[in-house]
Amino acid sequence: MRTSSIPAPVLMIAAVLSVQFGAALARTQFDAVGPTGAVLLRLVFGALILLIAVRPRVRGWKHEQWAAATVLGIALAGMNSLIYLAIGVIPIGVAVTLEFTGPLLLALVQTRRIADAAWALLAFAGVVLLGFDDGGDLPLAGILFALGAGAFWAVYILASARVGRLVPGVEGLAVSMAIGAVIAMPFGATAALGGVLASPLVLPVFVGVALLSSALPYALEMLALQRLSTRVFGVLSALGPAMAALAGLLVLAQALGTREIIALILVTAASVGVTVGVRRRRPPGPDAATPPAP
Repeated sequence: MRTSSIPAPVLMIAAVLSVQFGAALARTQFDAVGPTGAVLLRLVFGALILLIAVRPRVRGWKHEQWAAATVLGIALAGMNSLIYLAIGVIPIGVAVTLEFTGPLLLALVQTRRIADAAWALLAFAGVVLLGFDDGGDLPLAGILFALGAGAFWAVYILASARVGRLVPGVEGLAVSMAIGAVIAMPFGATAALGGVLASPLVLPVFVGVALLSSALPYALEMLALQRLSTRVFGVLSALGPAMAALAGLLVLAQALGTREIIALILVTAASVGVTVGVRRRRPPGPDAATPPAP
């Protein structure tokens, strides 16, 4: 089945599910490689997988394409580094919830429909409830790391949409991920090398992490962004905290409390609502189908 025949919201849901379980899997190796080493291994293997799969033809790229890919690479490195630093000190469900403030605010700023704004506000209520479930016990560093990751996530959404317009398929993503790996290398090379030498499980685990957290979800997101506006993309990403909390429970044994369950219901309801709204709209024309320029 071609990805073009799969509804864009389905691609987004699959991407969110994949990335959160990949992050939880990576968290299991923090004792071996640390957060920065984990980021580097994730980006390196993700870039290798995509470069081998798509073999981007960059020789004829214009300056505009290289510039867009570089911005996306910076966003990838910043977003991944900060969220891994966050989940190193606070629960993954809480970290991703706080990170979600970036794309959620982007969705609210860009919305032009009352319905979209209502769904975004409902998701925001769930984010607040889940994010502050632990009260004042959350380390300030973890909160700041997660919020910083959210800012880079908003940049990633806009940059990914631009790269998707300028470069066919996922070739731009492959190059951007390689750029992100180069940026992350000075911060994680020592930890990653030490972990690889100390444990034979590190390499195979991070090949899996790269597939789940980088290559597969980012490719699916970029394909989805070619048919979704960035504001709808942002609200659909409300599934992130729910999937992160589920991954934390199943992979890291981080149990869900009553407040977390209520929050997950809110963000899931918002995601379902915006997805149904997209499916009920008339198919947009070719120009309207692509995200607006950042």
